[in-house]
Amino acid sequence: MQTLEMLSMLVTIFGLPLAIFVFVFEQRKQRINEEEEIYQMLADGYTNFLKLSLNHSDLRLQSANATVDLNDEQRDRLMGMFSILIALFERAYLVAHEPDMPERKKRHWASWEDFMREWCRREDFRNALPQLLPGEDPEFAVYIHRLAQEEAARLSS
Repeated sequence: MQTLEMLSMLVTIFGLPLAIFVFVFEQRKQRINEEEEIYQMLADGYTNFLKLSLNHSDLRLQSANATVDLNDEQRDRLMGMFSILIALFERAYLVAHEPDMPERKKRHWASWEDFMREWCRREDFRNALPQLLPGEDPEFAVYIHRLAQEEAARLSS
């Protein structure tokens, strides 16, 4: 009987902390996997947008410069493409951006900020922001406006 009590005590002393450790470790691993999955889904969304932009090559969306001399139908498609892009950027901002991110998340976010800055260098994208942002998340709107201003200033200097 004493042996059983001692074994029971040992299980309680060592088994419970071990079970808690394993549980916390698994939860952390699951959270990291979920973050990676979200990042991958967002990356896939951006890749799909780039493929879509290639299907509309007449809009010259892969160019660093604003597309000029568009007809009405092309301007409408361009605004539609920019709307898709803003929706994707907002989604990335809402699920991937945090004020005090851990280093791993900062690295992921840096790629999204690079994508946003790249598009904000385009004058036609910057000029379309007032039409694209009403109704979007207010913090995201402030964020992308700031990026657009920084990129415009960088281009003009």
